[in-house]
Amino acid sequence: MSGQAQFIEVHGYRRAFRMAGTGPPLLLIHGITDSSGTWAPVFDALAEHYTVIAPDLLGHGESDKPRGDYAVAAYANGMRDLLSILGIERITVVGHSLGGGVAMQFAYQFPEKVERIALVCPAGMGAGVHPAFRLATLAGAGPALMAITSWPVRTVVTAAVPIVTALGGLGLGPDAEYVLRLYGHLADTGARNAFLRTIRAAADRRGQTITMLDRGYLAAHLPTLVIGGTRDTVIPSGHANRAYRAFPGSRIEIFAGAGHFPHHFDPDRFVALIHAFIEETDPAVFDPLRWQRTLRRGRPIVALPSPAPSDNPAPTPSVNPASAASIGPAPAAVPARTNDHAPLTAPG
Repeated sequence: MSGQAQFIEVHGYRRAFRMAGTGPPLLLIHGITDSSGTWAPVFDALAEHYTVIAPDLLGHGESDKPRGDYAVAAYANGMRDLLSILGIERITVVGHSLGGGVAMQFAYQFPEKVERIALVCPAGMGAGVHPAFRLATLAGAGPALMAITSWPVRTVVTAAVPIVTALGGLGLGPDAEYVLRLYGHLADTGARNAFLRTIRAAADRRGQTITMLDRGYLAAHLPTLVIGGTRDTVIPSGHANRAYRAFPGSRIEIFAGAGHFPHHFDPDRFVALIHAFIEETDPAVFDPLRWQRTLRRGRPIVALPSPAPSDNPAPTPSVNPASAASIGPAPAAVPARTNDHAPLTAPG
């Protein structure tokens, strides 16, 4: 990964980011407990075509970890502030997992700044999430997490990674080794507290509480790409299909065999998809009058089948798993609301 960590101070807190390349700007937003390092397999290849900016979200990576606001809306504000300091007015945004939720919130709060959006196994598409995240929202999770990330336990877990992976990875599938490595980051008190604040702002014991499904219709003008993996166990793989249906005119690509990190599973294909998406779509131009009219009309009521309450994967649209040319437009519709689509906990 050629982009060396750079640091700026925003509101008194140190923010880390990596930036490299030339060309149209491209913002990469990582997921919870992760960092800009997650983009290492694709960063350099993308930087051959774009000015790539990959920040460490506040509370993550090499950024400061204060006792502060870790709601999705606050993260979106942080992205606005970073881009403002860098002098970037408009950008294509790629968000992974929680970063997908941040990307959607960023586009919702600051639509004039977003040209396109790519959502990689995004949060905010239903309640379903790995049980470990639900447990982290319960009372007493802090001391428990401190105990299981202590040096003796981490030593045992690190030694057992090959065995755990061979036995199915504790339900983490192909992502087990990488996710267990991220778990070690929570041994740091600041990172652990930031994780708990972040997950509790986005979920509870019943699962995710954030959603953008109720506002997807606002993105009819915004080129949107959804990427998922058939073996994603962190966020149910069927949520990629929900995102595809929620955002009018969106495109979808499903990586057969990939888990929660398609950009790790097949980096070359991922880079080709992002490149094709940017080259084949015109950047969105924000029209405040159109936005106003759309809000006044409200969310369309469309008679579509509701997602299964169990959050089992929905049928995947017909796609060619090996070619970027298989990306196709979604119907201009939004699914009917179901019980697991709660209002966004931190509204823009």
